[in-house]
Amino acid sequence: MIDGNQTVISQFFLMGLPIPPEHQHLFYALFLAMYLTTVLGNLIIIILTLLDSHLHTPMYLFLSNLSFSDLCFSSVTMPKLLQNMQSQDPSIPYAGCLAQIYFFLFFGDLVNFLLVAMAYDHYVAICFPLHYTSIMNPKLCVSLVVLSWVLTTFHAMLHTLLMARLSFCEDKVIPHYFCDVSTLLKLACSNIHDNELAIYILGGPIVVLPFLLIIVSYAKVVSFIFKVPSLQGVRKAFSTCGSHLSVVSLFYGPVIGLYLCPSANNSAVKETVLSLMYTMVTSMLNPFIYSLRNRDVKGALERVVCKKQIPSFL
Repeated sequence: MIDGNQTVISQFFLMGLPIPPEHQHLFYALFLAMYLTTVLGNLIIIILTLLDSHLHTPMYLFLSNLSFSDLCFSSVTMPKLLQNMQSQDPSIPYAGCLAQIYFFLFFGDLVNFLLVAMAYDHYVAICFPLHYTSIMNPKLCVSLVVLSWVLTTFHAMLHTLLMARLSFCEDKVIPHYFCDVSTLLKLACSNIHDNELAIYILGGPIVVLPFLLIIVSYAKVVSFIFKVPSLQGVRKAFSTCGSHLSVVSLFYGPVIGLYLCPSANNSAVKETVLSLMYTMVTSMLNPFIYSLRNRDVKGALERVVCKKQIPSFL
């Protein structure tokens, strides 16, 4: 025991989703199907990018990393959610909660930075097509990916270490389906000034600045498109950017609504739905958004499948 209301925490209890007991099995099947779809869809993108040489381009380097991030980002929360929906023990160890915070921030930030890199790639491809290969050279592309991984590592580690310093009250129930930083701070009994300061100071560079860079890049793309006299050029530009803009909207919409523009009227149900949107729905839809109308991915899938089938007939 540390103080009157402070205690050494060994575990927390996740309240989970506000689902009536009679609907638990239905939602369990739904979430399981969504998670398996997320894993399968993103794995296909990763495997195709590795196996097909036609996809060894800057765009698919970023896309394969994004698919890996989406797969892992969803895996940070969904397996535990599914387990708790079937279990009578919704507990999570203290160390497991800190690990969930670290990887949640890590892969969430990584998605954030990769979306910026992809926006820059589209900007160069549309506005400077003749200089694309010289600008988006392998050295720059690898540097952007490595920088994304390094920045996310430090940011996630900082928040996790700051969280590990806190003492918590006797109330160990987390009103969420995963260990969310903002939710855990409300359970802390010790001073959370350093944690809040880190959130406010780093919130801009980590979330707001990347979002603004994406907006600026597409503002320049739109400005360039209006200068293009060719209708075919306009269609090509919109087809290039359309899928990425869809992913950006799906990811940043819930994040902005939940974290950057919070409302005192936000109910627990509304916050849960928004969290599910960017932790599960976005990760599930990304492979379909990028591949269903993408000739490169369809062609790569056909080539890989044909290579596997040809030896079986020999």
